[in-house]
Amino acid sequence: MAENLVAHQMVIDRSQRSAIKQQRPAVLWFTGLSGAGKSTIANALEQALVEHHRHTYLLDGDNMRLGLCRDLGFSDDDRTENIRRIAEVAKLFVDAGLIVVTAFISPFQRDRALAREVIGDAFFVEVYISTPLPECESRDPKGLYKKARSGALKNFTGIDSLYEPPVNPDICIDTLEDDVPNAVAKIMQYLVGRIEP
Repeated sequence: MAENLVAHQMVIDRSQRSAIKQQRPAVLWFTGLSGAGKSTIANALEQALVEHHRHTYLLDGDNMRLGLCRDLGFSDDDRTENIRRIAEVAKLFVDAGLIVVTAFISPFQRDRALAREVIGDAFFVEVYISTPLPECESRDPKGLYKKARSGALKNFTGIDSLYEPPVNPDICIDTLEDDVPNAVAKIMQYLVGRIEP
């Protein structure tokens, strides 16, 4: 089937779309355990970027699983496919000239490496939201750790499914030391010179 497909060449390209927006595109790929603070910090970061007149889009794990990835479960293979789809969507947004903020557990190093490859190393920024498991479990905003500990929820990352922390992330946010405003400030500082046209 794939041998019959040929990519259609568009007249307008990423550089033109970016120039209109007066920014360079990027994907900030947040990874960390459930309850680490990924979505909270991602939301605050997007607000800060918009306040600086940046064109953004936020991709969140639960939202994607309610739509594009609703046919996927939480087996290792399904998690890999989930990340592959998200990476392809983020790549399209980069082509549109947007700054994309993503919030996904993305537990496996190989899947994050695949996302970086799909999106392109020049646009990919890995942001590790580092929060110890006991702290995530004490927060348990969705009650998922409690369900996982009781056996009602299988393949839950950090309990009976592996989480592989990034070895060398572009940005590391320790939520025991940095509150949300400090985390956002650190990420914004990293982006200085990277997203300007």
